[in-house]
Amino acid sequence: MGGKSVNRRTLKTRMALCEALAELLTEKELQKVTVQEIADKADMNRVTFYNHYLDVYDLYEKIEDKTIVDLGMLALQLQELPAEEFFTKLVGYIADNRAVFRMIFSPHGPGQLRDRLSKMIEGIFRQVESEKTGSHITSKDIAYMSCYRAQGCLAVLSKWVLEQFAEPQEFIVKMISQLDSNIETLFSETERK
Repeated sequence: MGGKSVNRRTLKTRMALCEALAELLTEKELQKVTVQEIADKADMNRVTFYNHYLDVYDLYEKIEDKTIVDLGMLALQLQELPAEEFFTKLVGYIADNRAVFRMIFSPHGPGQLRDRLSKMIEGIFRQVESEKTGSHITSKDIAYMSCYRAQGCLAVLSKWVLEQFAEPQEFIVKMISQLDSNIETLFSETERK
Protein backbone atom coordinates (compact mmCIF):
# COMPACT_ATOMS: atom_id res chain seq x y z
CA MET A 1 0.00 0.00 0.00
CA GLY A 2 2.84 2.42 0.80
CA GLY A 3 4.36 1.85 -2.68
CA LYS A 4 1.28 3.18 -4.41
CA SER A 5 1.24 6.43 -2.47
CA VAL A 6 4.95 6.97 -3.25
CA ASN A 7 4.24 6.42 -6.96
CA ARG A 8 1.27 8.75 -6.84
CA ARG A 9 3.34 11.37 -5.01
CA THR A 10 6.17 11.01 -7.53
CA LEU A 11 3.74 11.41 -10.43
CA LYS A 12 2.16 14.44 -8.79
CA THR A 13 5.60 16.02 -8.22
CA ARG A 14 6.70 15.37 -11.80
CA MET A 15 3.42 16.75 -13.16
CA ALA A 16 3.84 19.92 -11.08
CA LEU A 17 7.42 20.38 -12.34
CA CYS A 18 6.32 19.78 -15.96
CA GLU A 19 3.51 22.30 -15.64
CA ALA A 20 5.85 24.83 -14.03
CA LEU A 21 8.32 24.55 -16.92
CA ALA A 22 5.50 24.69 -19.46
CA GLU A 23 4.18 27.89 -17.85
CA LEU A 24 7.63 29.48 -17.78
CA LEU A 25 8.12 28.66 -21.47
CA THR A 26 5.10 30.77 -22.33
CA GLU A 27 7.04 33.73 -20.90
CA LYS A 28 10.69 33.10 -21.83
CA GLU A 29 13.02 30.89 -23.87
CA LEU A 30 14.20 27.50 -22.59
CA GLN A 31 17.85 28.55 -22.17
CA LYS A 32 16.76 31.42 -19.89
CA VAL A 33 14.73 29.23 -17.51
CA THR A 34 16.46 28.19 -14.26
CA VAL A 35 15.87 25.22 -11.99
CA GLN A 36 15.15 27.69 -9.16
CA GLU A 37 12.35 29.33 -11.18
CA ILE A 38 10.79 25.94 -11.95
CA ALA A 39 11.03 24.88 -8.29
CA ASP A 40 9.52 28.19 -7.11
CA LYS A 41 6.64 28.00 -9.58
CA ALA A 42 5.95 24.38 -8.58
CA ASP A 43 6.18 25.40 -4.89
CA MET A 44 9.03 22.94 -4.23
CA ASN A 45 12.70 23.15 -3.44
CA ARG A 46 15.58 22.59 -5.86
CA VAL A 47 16.54 19.31 -4.18
CA THR A 48 13.13 17.91 -5.11
CA PHE A 49 13.72 18.97 -8.72
CA TYR A 50 17.13 17.24 -8.79
CA ASN A 51 15.61 14.08 -7.30
CA HIS A 52 13.68 13.73 -10.57
CA TYR A 53 15.63 15.50 -13.33
CA LEU A 54 19.25 16.32 -14.18
CA ASP A 55 18.54 19.85 -15.35
CA VAL A 56 16.01 22.04 -17.20
CA TYR A 57 16.85 20.38 -20.54
CA ASP A 58 16.33 16.89 -19.11
CA LEU A 59 12.87 17.93 -17.89
CA TYR A 60 12.02 19.45 -21.28
CA GLU A 61 13.18 16.29 -23.12
CA LYS A 62 11.07 14.09 -20.84
CA ILE A 63 7.99 16.25 -21.52
CA GLU A 64 8.74 16.14 -25.25
CA ASP A 65 9.24 12.36 -25.31
CA LYS A 66 6.09 11.62 -23.31
CA THR A 67 3.98 13.94 -25.45
CA ILE A 68 5.29 12.45 -28.71
CA VAL A 69 4.65 8.88 -27.47
CA ASP A 70 1.11 9.80 -26.32
CA LEU A 71 0.34 11.58 -29.58
CA GLY A 72 1.90 8.76 -31.60
CA MET A 73 -0.41 6.25 -29.91
CA LEU A 74 -3.35 8.55 -30.53
CA ALA A 75 -2.31 9.16 -34.13
CA LEU A 76 -2.27 5.44 -34.89
CA GLN A 77 -6.02 5.50 -34.22
CA LEU A 78 -6.57 7.91 -37.11
CA GLN A 79 -6.28 4.93 -39.43
CA GLU A 80 -9.17 3.14 -37.69
CA LEU A 81 -11.40 6.06 -36.66
CA PRO A 82 -13.51 8.45 -38.69
CA ALA A 83 -11.76 11.84 -38.83
CA GLU A 84 -14.23 13.55 -36.48
CA GLU A 85 -13.71 10.91 -33.78
CA PHE A 86 -9.94 11.21 -34.14
CA PHE A 87 -10.10 15.01 -33.89
CA THR A 88 -12.34 14.65 -30.81
CA LYS A 89 -9.67 12.50 -29.13
CA LEU A 90 -6.85 14.84 -30.22
CA VAL A 91 -8.64 17.96 -28.96
CA GLY A 92 -9.51 16.13 -25.72
CA TYR A 93 -5.86 15.17 -25.20
CA ILE A 94 -4.79 18.80 -25.74
CA ALA A 95 -7.45 20.04 -23.29
CA ASP A 96 -6.21 17.52 -20.69
CA ASN A 97 -2.61 18.74 -21.14
CA ARG A 98 -3.17 22.48 -21.46
CA ALA A 99 0.09 23.64 -19.90
CA VAL A 100 2.17 21.43 -22.20
CA PHE A 101 0.34 22.65 -25.31
CA ARG A 102 0.62 26.30 -24.25
CA MET A 103 4.35 25.59 -24.14
CA ILE A 104 4.34 23.80 -27.52
CA PHE A 105 2.56 26.62 -29.31
CA SER A 106 4.25 29.47 -27.41
CA PRO A 107 6.54 31.68 -29.48
CA HIS A 108 9.12 31.21 -26.67
CA GLY A 109 9.10 27.41 -26.86
CA PRO A 110 12.07 25.76 -28.60
CA GLY A 111 9.80 24.67 -31.46
CA GLN A 112 11.22 21.13 -31.65
CA LEU A 113 8.06 19.58 -30.25
CA ARG A 114 5.87 21.66 -32.55
CA ASP A 115 7.97 20.50 -35.54
CA ARG A 116 7.82 16.86 -34.46
CA LEU A 117 4.07 17.13 -33.96
CA SER A 118 3.67 18.69 -37.40
CA LYS A 119 5.74 15.97 -39.10
CA MET A 120 3.88 13.23 -37.26
CA ILE A 121 0.41 14.54 -38.25
CA GLU A 122 1.60 15.09 -41.81
CA GLY A 123 2.96 11.52 -41.95
CA ILE A 124 -0.32 10.11 -40.75
CA PHE A 125 -2.29 12.06 -43.35
CA ARG A 126 0.12 10.76 -46.02
CA GLN A 127 -0.31 7.17 -44.87
CA VAL A 128 -4.11 7.37 -44.70
CA GLU A 129 -4.40 9.13 -48.08
CA SER A 130 -1.97 6.74 -49.74
CA GLU A 131 -3.98 3.72 -48.52
CA LYS A 132 -7.29 5.34 -49.47
CA THR A 133 -6.29 6.31 -53.01
CA GLY A 134 -3.89 3.46 -53.74
CA SER A 135 -1.25 6.06 -54.63
CA HIS A 136 2.35 5.62 -53.56
CA ILE A 137 3.13 7.36 -50.26
CA THR A 138 5.88 9.38 -51.99
CA SER A 139 3.42 10.84 -54.52
CA LYS A 140 3.96 14.62 -54.83
CA ASP A 141 0.20 15.26 -54.71
CA ILE A 142 -0.14 13.36 -51.45
CA ALA A 143 2.97 15.00 -49.99
CA TYR A 144 1.75 18.55 -50.62
CA MET A 145 -1.86 17.86 -49.66
CA SER A 146 -0.80 16.15 -46.42
CA CYS A 147 1.49 19.06 -45.56
CA TYR A 148 -1.40 21.48 -46.13
CA ARG A 149 -3.83 19.41 -44.06
CA ALA A 150 -1.37 19.04 -41.15
CA GLN A 151 -0.52 22.75 -41.08
CA GLY A 152 -4.21 23.71 -41.25
CA CYS A 153 -5.04 21.38 -38.37
CA LEU A 154 -2.13 22.75 -36.31
CA ALA A 155 -3.06 26.36 -37.11
CA VAL A 156 -6.57 25.88 -35.68
CA LEU A 157 -5.22 24.04 -32.61
CA SER A 158 -2.54 26.69 -32.05
CA LYS A 159 -5.08 29.53 -32.25
CA TRP A 160 -7.31 27.74 -29.74
CA VAL A 161 -4.43 27.10 -27.30
CA LEU A 162 -2.96 30.61 -27.58
CA GLU A 163 -6.42 32.13 -27.02
CA GLN A 164 -6.51 30.28 -23.70
CA PHE A 165 -8.97 27.58 -24.81
CA ALA A 166 -11.73 30.20 -25.10
CA GLU A 167 -13.91 28.10 -27.43
CA PRO A 168 -15.52 24.84 -26.31
CA GLN A 169 -13.82 21.61 -27.44
CA GLU A 170 -16.86 20.67 -29.55
CA PHE A 171 -16.51 23.87 -31.59
CA ILE A 172 -12.83 23.17 -32.33
CA VAL A 173 -13.55 19.56 -33.32
CA LYS A 174 -16.35 20.71 -35.63
CA MET A 175 -14.15 23.41 -37.18
CA ILE A 176 -11.18 21.10 -37.85
CA SER A 177 -13.43 18.30 -39.12
CA GLN A 178 -15.26 20.60 -41.55
CA LEU A 179 -12.08 22.21 -42.86
CA ASP A 180 -10.34 18.87 -43.19
CA SER A 181 -13.25 17.18 -44.98
CA ASN A 182 -13.37 20.10 -47.44
CA ILE A 183 -9.65 19.66 -48.16
CA GLU A 184 -10.12 15.92 -48.62
CA THR A 185 -13.07 16.49 -50.99
CA LEU A 186 -11.03 18.97 -53.02
CA PHE A 187 -8.14 16.50 -53.15
CA SER A 188 -10.32 13.64 -54.41
CA GLU A 189 -11.89 15.91 -57.06
CA THR A 190 -8.42 16.96 -58.23
CA GLU A 191 -7.35 13.31 -58.46
CA ARG A 192 -10.32 12.46 -60.71
CA LYS A 193 -9.45 15.20 -63.23
